[in-house]
Amino acid sequence: MREAMLALLAKEPAHGYELRQRLTRALGPIGEVLNPGQIYITLSRLEKAGLVRSDQVAQAAAPDKKVYEVTPQGREQVASWLLDVSWPKVAPAEFHLKLVAAAVTGLADPIALIDAQRRDLLRRLRDVQRLAQAAPSDDDAVLILEGTALRLQADVRWLEACERRWTTRRPQ
Repeated sequence: MREAMLALLAKEPAHGYELRQRLTRALGPIGEVLNPGQIYITLSRLEKAGLVRSDQVAQAAAPDKKVYEVTPQGREQVASWLLDVSWPKVAPAEFHLKLVAAAVTGLADPIALIDAQRRDLLRRLRDVQRLAQAAPSDDDAVLILEGTALRLQADVRWLEACERRWTTRRPQ
């Protein structure tokens, strides 16, 4: 979530509430459960880490609001996150946020991100399948390898669905 917040701030500065609204829109029904307090805690941590800075902005009809913007170090963090293909756990929501952030900010091409992720998953799938073939068939660890292979295959199919969706969104 932290990197998605940074990416959205890379597009334009925002107040915590505005940022929560953007995340909620990006996640759809899943985003409705976002705790507003967690947004502000994360913004505070990002500020302490030097990835964002804040300014008080005066408003005519309301109290001043704290607006956050990404720092150069934060932009570097976003760029690294967008290029990261590690997927240590099932993470469709995070990857979806990465695609939305890439498209909204223009910092990366969602289709290129999908391709990079697919290549990495297919490489990992080949490695797991090699290990499974080399393992004795009566070894219980084969079940872990089989489960890992099935999860990777499902993730590749999900990426294909993402590609179909994002291909139709591309500007012609």
